[in-house]
Amino acid sequence: MASERASALPAARHRPGSARLWLLGLYPLFLIALLVLLVLRFGPLGVFEAAFPPVEDLTITRVRLTPGQFQVHVTNGGADPVTIAQVLVDEAYWEHTVTPGRTIPRLGSATITIPYPWVEGEAHEIVLVTATGLTFSHTVDVAALSPQPTRAFLVTFTLLGVYVGVLPVFLGVLWFPFLRALGRRWIHFFLALTAGLLVFLGVDALAEALEAAAALPTAYHGTALVAVGTLGTMMLLVAVGRLTARRGPRPLVVAYLIALGIGLHNLGEGLAIGAAFTLGEVALGAFLVIGFMLHNTTEGLGIVAPLARTPPGMGHLVLLGLVAGVPTILGVWLGGFTYSPVLAALFLALGAGAIFQVVYEIARLMASDAAEGLATALNAAGFVAGLVIMYVTGLLVAV
Repeated sequence: MASERASALPAARHRPGSARLWLLGLYPLFLIALLVLLVLRFGPLGVFEAAFPPVEDLTITRVRLTPGQFQVHVTNGGADPVTIAQVLVDEAYWEHTVTPGRTIPRLGSATITIPYPWVEGEAHEIVLVTATGLTFSHTVDVAALSPQPTRAFLVTFTLLGVYVGVLPVFLGVLWFPFLRALGRRWIHFFLALTAGLLVFLGVDALAEALEAAAALPTAYHGTALVAVGTLGTMMLLVAVGRLTARRGPRPLVVAYLIALGIGLHNLGEGLAIGAAFTLGEVALGAFLVIGFMLHNTTEGLGIVAPLARTPPGMGHLVLLGLVAGVPTILGVWLGGFTYSPVLAALFLALGAGAIFQVVYEIARLMASDAAEGLATALNAAGFVAGLVIMYVTGLLVAV
């Protein structure tokens, strides 16, 4: 019988050697590259290039204001080089210099320095004219001196990150003793509330990522960048969750995943705060700080909710708070001093992907501990309460 079964199996195919296997995988890529080269060199593209002018796509990514001058940062997102011919400020041609050069290659960047006696608090319009006659404009709504990387601004941005990110998370962690005294049904209520908080944060981060992506040069494919960041982070956290599940209790792993997701979201939030502060679009009053504190305190509650029945120790609680809160400081630094719309879109997408994956982990954690299932009236009330809390506290943050 064994011999008959063996004879029924197909004969093993001969496997090529390692070098030949790599050649089999690479030669289609070589042929594709050769085909692209032939099309570019001898194909019909030259006819269209001769018949139609190039389509220029110049994006003004940032305008820095220093004493007596504008520094305009631009990126070429089109298929052809773009040459800066003239610069207008408030409808008047103005002298300027372009670094590294007037002709900007595809995906290249340049800085245009314009000596101009700008007036603090007033609006100024900057128009760039290319060699083909196309114009690209940007309006400085409120002229204000851009922050310089000085000690005073560094301390200010650090304190801002602490006030709106670190302290609120640790205040939320103080709910841990209260959660430990609750029964299983109410613990599930707060887990569902955590899921509602996170879904709100995830949708908010995804919307902000798409908004930032819309401002990117076309060649960066902003929507695709957001999709890669969101889905890639979700898949990465699936792998991280499976690896770390063997080294500690599952509720502790979920808590760290929640802290990581919130930290990535707070990194993107810090980027937006720092950039808005640089542009003079944030009023740093007590009302704004209080609004952020109320909005972010609920994040600390979400971190400790999975740990209500498995006390992790003080060291883990402190580390969880730091993982969730400290990225806000880094985000404010990056947004205030070296804002990049590409990084803003990417980090917000990473935060959205992490948060959506954590919501899935919370649902799995609840399902493994719920005899009556997830769809109970108390769990539904907790989920809706989480959404409402984030919406109401979000109204206090007028960025």
